[in-house]
Amino acid sequence: MLRWIIIFLIVALVAAVLGFTGIAAGAAAIAKVLFYIFLALFIISLIIGGVRGWK
Repeated sequence: MLRWIIIFLIVALVAAVLGFTGIAAGAAAIAKVLFYIFLALFIISLIIGGVRGWK
């Protein structure tokens, strides 16, 4: 999932440099959503791993 975040971030940066602000905003928004999904899944996996390790 981090690979997709980086890809959309690079697309957003290239589009912003070339002046395609609509595409850049869309790609940045997708990267932001994917980042928050990844962060939530990471925190959930840490919590589950901690609970399983304590038993």
